[in-house]
Amino acid sequence: MRIGSLRRLAAFLPVAAWAVALWMGVAAHAQNSPAAQRVFDRARAASGGAGWNRLRGWHEVGQDEGQRYERWIDPIRYGLRTETLTPAGKHVQGYNGAGEWRILANGALTGSVERAVLAEVRAQAFFGVYAYFYPSRFDLRSVHLGVREAQGRAFDVVRVQPAGGAPRELWFDRRTGLLGLMIEAGPRPLTVELSDYRRVGPVLIPFRFDTHGGDLPRARERRLERVDFIPADRSLFSLPRAAGP
Repeated sequence: MRIGSLRRLAAFLPVAAWAVALWMGVAAHAQNSPAAQRVFDRARAASGGAGWNRLRGWHEVGQDEGQRYERWIDPIRYGLRTETLTPAGKHVQGYNGAGEWRILANGALTGSVERAVLAEVRAQAFFGVYAYFYPSRFDLRSVHLGVREAQGRAFDVVRVQPAGGAPRELWFDRRTGLLGLMIEAGPRPLTVELSDYRRVGPVLIPFRFDTHGGDLPRARERRLERVDFIPADRSLFSLPRAAGP
């Protein structure tokens, strides 16, 4: 093995060891509380029931703050890819369940091994496909926080943390059973309001996401235009191989 390859391997091993240790540690403590599971079961029944089992892929196209984007998510195992058309060009971010990578608008390749970045992108891959409906596929820890009032409605609130991912509070409308709010708790909570539910194939999903709070200078709007459930090629979620000479 060449010296350069050995150096790259040595640099990679601590990151790989940390990722495995983190996954094993969180997965070992993963549990889905019975009270939380009852809320999930009601939400699942209200939004498609057994129809969720038919999904083998997730592909959406929409507008995020006026910028067109396209996203692929894997509902079978972790995988996420988002392509956004920015004024400077196309920005791509991917996650294959182990590593996060990006192709910037100028063509530069980058990525991160920071724990917070990996936990956040893993959470996006998890919550983006409503993976708490698949506890046999995705390890998670959940607890029912009780009933709370907001916007004149009553919600069942469940705190969910995917193994290795960042947690969210999920607020399910007690009248409809549907997810109405998703909150990143903290000193400055970030709240996502989900609305405009529509039937797509066998399931009912939100088409509008309004985000406010946190460090955002103003509210942010994301709207879906089209969704299909065609399985994506897993290679989409990994950094493209460099072209040969």
